[in-house]
Amino acid sequence: MVKILDGANVLEEMNYGLLKDLRVELKDSDTEENGAFCFSFWLYLANYGSPLPCGILHQEHIDINSSVPFLLLNEKKKMMLLPVIFLHKEASMLVGLNPLTEVPSIVTQFDIPLKKWVHVGCEASQNSLRLRVNGEIVGEKHLTPVLNDELHADGMKRRALPCIIGEYQGFQGYVHFAKLSPSGLPLKTHCIEDPPLQLSIDSSSASDIEEDGDGVWSIVGGKASCRRNFSLDVTLLDAFDQPLNKEMEVVASLLYADNNEPVPETNDGEAPLLTSYDGIEYASSDRPSKLISGRASFKLKMSQLSSKCDNRLFRIRFEIPKIRYPFLEAFSPPIRCISRSRNARASSITLKKLPSGVHLLNGSQSPGLDDRSSELLNSVVREAKPSPSSKRVKLGQEKPFEIFADSFTSKRADKECKSYAFTTTEGNHTYGSNLVRKPENHDGSDNFSSDSETSETTKSDLMSIPSSTNQLSDMVVFKYCLGGLSERAVLLKEIALSAREEELVKFADQVSLFSGCSHHRHQIMIAKRLIEEGIEAWNLISQKNDHVLWENLLSGVKEHFVKIVPCGTRSLTHQDVELLRGISGCQELVSQDHFEKMWFWLYPVALSLSQVWINALWSSVSPKWIEGFITKEEAESSLQGPGGFQEPGTFVLRFPTSRSWPHPDAGNLVITYIGSDYAIHHRLLSLDLMYSSRDRTVRPLQDMLLEEPELSRLGRIQRIH
Repeated sequence: MVKILDGANVLEEMNYGLLKDLRVELKDSDTEENGAFCFSFWLYLANYGSPLPCGILHQEHIDINSSVPFLLLNEKKKMMLLPVIFLHKEASMLVGLNPLTEVPSIVTQFDIPLKKWVHVGCEASQNSLRLRVNGEIVGEKHLTPVLNDELHADGMKRRALPCIIGEYQGFQGYVHFAKLSPSGLPLKTHCIEDPPLQLSIDSSSASDIEEDGDGVWSIVGGKASCRRNFSLDVTLLDAFDQPLNKEMEVVASLLYADNNEPVPETNDGEAPLLTSYDGIEYASSDRPSKLISGRASFKLKMSQLSSKCDNRLFRIRFEIPKIRYPFLEAFSPPIRCISRSRNARASSITLKKLPSGVHLLNGSQSPGLDDRSSELLNSVVREAKPSPSSKRVKLGQEKPFEIFADSFTSKRADKECKSYAFTTTEGNHTYGSNLVRKPENHDGSDNFSSDSETSETTKSDLMSIPSSTNQLSDMVVFKYCLGGLSERAVLLKEIALSAREEELVKFADQVSLFSGCSHHRHQIMIAKRLIEEGIEAWNLISQKNDHVLWENLLSGVKEHFVKIVPCGTRSLTHQDVELLRGISGCQELVSQDHFEKMWFWLYPVALSLSQVWINALWSSVSPKWIEGFITKEEAESSLQGPGGFQEPGTFVLRFPTSRSWPHPDAGNLVITYIGSDYAIHHRLLSLDLMYSSRDRTVRPLQDMLLEEPELSRLGRIQRIH
């Protein structure tokens, strides 16, 4: 039985309580005959106990005068799980004066974070002990069972596992959804049943705020004629970063950053932090903002200058009134309130509110994709060499592979880049594609880029897209051309869900016209299918749940991959799956955010593999032209023999792991090979050019690859484990 001794608080009905008030009593109904049990709970630590080690749960028994530890934080901030008294013989070492380091225990390899919910699961049986954190098994220990004749008949009934942390230890902790059950039940699913909530600031929503090089925000404030509006959004999320729709209000107040004391009124009697409603300014503390779909928006002004307060820094606290829990508070970075006449610092950058991130498959909140600057070059396969991203590489600067010189011809030239007409296999829409050069990144990732991605100096607040896509305005086209990858992804999602195929063709034409090149066409053209099939896949796999188990997601993804890629000889291997997991960051419990990261990389790759030229390589068993999904490091390692690099001309094929939709290179192949200089080189094989051919009698791609002077033989992949 689980009890919270002092439950008289506002959140009692929501299963929240102080850690020090938690008490767990093991009864026969909660355990198996041999005393085995599972106990799980959500833990929130507002601060560490001082000094460490510091207990979290201890064990009490009627036959033992003193309590013994069960779960604690050691001096390195790692969590330790210790044996159970009268269940494991090793627990007798806890009753004596033995150092904890001599007692068999489970210790996490990572620090337990502050101010973040963590799900903890403790599983105990007669001969083992297991610890789970956030659903993942972090350790298991085999122990010696206490014999039945040594166990008191009613011992298990009276043993309890309460919390030992109190106010006197300076360790402020909270628990949520504590649950006790017999062992053998699916404990790792407990953490998704009722995840706790937490208030946080959405930094991407910040508008009209300057951030100095030291991370301090600079906001123009002071007198009514000088101060400026700035905007911030606050979100109420669960532990899996999903928005919660609860009828609550959030209030903002201004504090001193060094001691969290309230900032006093100005000499004119004005509140230090103001908000406006219908043109009238109010003290922010008098006007809470309602949470709508888990989000509260604030438009604020500051009247108190730092210069009037001994140049002290401020910070804004957002909180839910009458519920004073640290996980329902959010604090801004330190703020320096300056007058309008003061010059902006040269090292500061202005935070502008970008279009809010949404789940590209269903419209809920989602972090954006990576945005990279890029360069444009006109070659089918270009060698990747480091080059400054701010400079355009001149056309014809390097000699491209001659692989397609005779088989494919240029149909027209776009401004600043060559392009080739091509037709998709799914529809008879004719459009163009540029050929892209990629610079190499020496940190191990694929630092490929294209000119249209250079948008750091052109980003601005962009108008929202019209409700109808029948006639897309020039502003929408410019928004796509100038935006980063995340902005393009959001925009394409909104257009693709309501647009027809012919409208996407027109939009692709307009983007090509305004950008001066057509290498974004393919990603625009597949947007509708990518989004719609992604929605279908997620709905089938998740069954409308916010999270799914990794094994369930994996089986669904494999099924959809086979539908896209016609191949009777192979599917996704264990190594392929692990690479997908690394790209998406999936853990045992997978959110829609992580599924989308996987889908945006896998879907363009699957479409490429479905094309006749590439499918022949994928289906080949002996030799394996495409051995699987591999990283750049694995490709380079495969080209190194025991005595150094292999023979010049040895090459392997791979899909770049850093290129996801809507990046123009998503789904393209990269050739990694040993050059005549005995150095490793990487060249992009632009598949768009192959799609452009109307000649269906073109020779197999593998034959054309081997005819290249710098490519002589296919290498074998050595996986990095």
